[in-house]
Amino acid sequence: MTEDQLYSAILEKGTMLCVGLDPDYSRIPECVRRGRSVSEALVEFGRRIVDATSPRCVAYKPNLAFYEAYGLDGMKALDLTVGYIRDNCPGQFLIADAKRGDIGNTARMYARSLFETFDFDAVTVSPYMGTETVLPFLDYKGKFAIVVALSSNPSSADFQTAVKDGKPLYRVVMEKMMEISTPGNMMFVVGATKAAKLKEIRSFCPDNFFLVPGVGAQGGSDREVIANGSNAKGGLLVNSSRAVLYASSGEDFAQAAASVAGATARYPLLP
Repeated sequence: MTEDQLYSAILEKGTMLCVGLDPDYSRIPECVRRGRSVSEALVEFGRRIVDATSPRCVAYKPNLAFYEAYGLDGMKALDLTVGYIRDNCPGQFLIADAKRGDIGNTARMYARSLFETFDFDAVTVSPYMGTETVLPFLDYKGKFAIVVALSSNPSSADFQTAVKDGKPLYRVVMEKMMEISTPGNMMFVVGATKAAKLKEIRSFCPDNFFLVPGVGAQGGSDREVIANGSNAKGGLLVNSSRAVLYASSGEDFAQAAASVAGATARYPLLP
């Protein structure tokens, strides 16, 4: 999917919402777990969330840790969930929240795994080991590397806002990444809890899409994010995970998820 196609989907659906798929088996409603194996419960939960929310979002972001934690059963569930989205919601943008970051042949194999084997549209990447950790992800036409720049967690300040040559480190990272890429193959992670910085970040990064986690359970404001961070092509994927997935623990969990999704990251902003 290209950035223009993604923007068209945003306009068509009137939302910038990305639903994060973080399936914690212990939090999956009992009505889903009952009579099912772990793998079956993960798949059924994901299927019902997708069915309920797909008209109200433009992207899904499976967090690989929440599948890898269950070993082979979890990875089977990931594969089946991605396949279900591809087969039933072909216009959805699919992000592997993997935070991969390694050099050389290892990075190439990560890219092969997530872009070829699992057929994701984008992968989150940690740039700490330098440009060579990111370059293999840029070799795939129509795919995106999403580089972690300024994350939403409190301890991001340990490194990301440290000053180097008069600039915060997140800006140094972003400017270096922009040298080796285009807005057509790179996005950046910018946390919703850092919404006040979005205008500043847009001033030196006007064209790239941002994946913005932290709305909902982490306290970020979707309206502030959109007001400060959108651009002429939309430019944002506003992620919400727990607030959507666990909107209810009862039989109505899918309807509750749809309700939260429908009220989150609406675009354009209305009074």
